[in-house]
Amino acid sequence: MPGSPHILVIDDAPEAIRPLVEALRAQPWRVTLATSGQQGYQRAQLLVPDLILLDVRMPGMDGFALCRLLQESPRTRGIPVLFLTSAGATDERLAGLSQGGVDYILKTCDPGELVARVRIHLRLMPRPDLAAHRPEEQEALPTQDEVVLRAAMRLIAGRLAEPLSLEQIAGAVGTYDKRLSAIFRQHLGMTVFAWIREERLRRGRQLLADTRLGMQDIAESVGFRSACNFTTAFRERMGVTPSQFRREAQAAAPDGSALRAP
Repeated sequence: MPGSPHILVIDDAPEAIRPLVEALRAQPWRVTLATSGQQGYQRAQLLVPDLILLDVRMPGMDGFALCRLLQESPRTRGIPVLFLTSAGATDERLAGLSQGGVDYILKTCDPGELVARVRIHLRLMPRPDLAAHRPEEQEALPTQDEVVLRAAMRLIAGRLAEPLSLEQIAGAVGTYDKRLSAIFRQHLGMTVFAWIREERLRRGRQLLADTRLGMQDIAESVGFRSACNFTTAFRERMGVTPSQFRREAQAAAPDGSALRAP
């Protein structure tokens, strides 16, 4: 029905949620199915639905990885994502909500409950503004590789203190290690771990200039095992020690106003 809300359901086993899908289709809504994370991403970009119901545990690109990509794409970042899954563990529910999901619904729920929750979110969340994505402006939209890159960079920046492996980063953004490496080399001209090192040092410079944190605290917060390792890497990259950099930053800030308490 033209003008009716459009719901995209992404689940690798749609037959397992047939009663829920039928309940949605009984409403004055359009319902489209996708059976993999990759297909779901493509259909979301093409159709720009009003709401997405997203399974978590899917082979290849899981629901959390797909949600990260949807959040990075200008075309889909405003679409509410409701995780629909058979997993009810508290940590997984919290993980889903932290990825940008607006709700977390068990597949065992009553179809009427699902319909009620979808109706609430359709009412609360305005339809994304598509004016900025007219056909003649489609060239400005990022490619999927660019979206993957943005998602990976955001993930890394938010978890700098963790010793993430290349496989962990790639899996978290719905791809594999060799492809992620190729994307970083093509778009940034450096490896994933070279970018991580640059980001750690950039964050370190920021903390040196803007806080009174000690060297060990700064080192640990940006992913170095010790103040010594941080100092060595910082000096090699910047040509001065962290202490020298901090003194110069303090001198450049009138009355030390650039510094704030941690």
